[in-house]
Amino acid sequence: MKVFWGLGKWLTLMFWLVVLINLIQPFTNPIHLMVNLVGSLLLLTHLLELVLFNRNLKNRPHRWRDRLQVLVVGIFHVQTIAMSDATEASHA
Repeated sequence: MKVFWGLGKWLTLMFWLVVLINLIQPFTNPIHLMVNLVGSLLLLTHLLELVLFNRNLKNRPHRWRDRLQVLVVGIFHVQTIAMSDATEASHA
């Protein structure tokens, strides 16, 4: 599963790179509108995830870094937090 979540993070970062490139130099007419729309929806989704999982992030040692990662890659980072918490609990 670590490979899946890592691949999801990587693909999300690549999409954000496409959105930034589109903001600097817009693509052709229908494509740049779709990229902006999907980027806006993804940002809204990640903000919603940040609000929903804020309680889980309060107990983390680097909560602001975790919040930034949730804002950028969303559920992929939340799942890696859950996996790391589960492995720490099983080792204790």
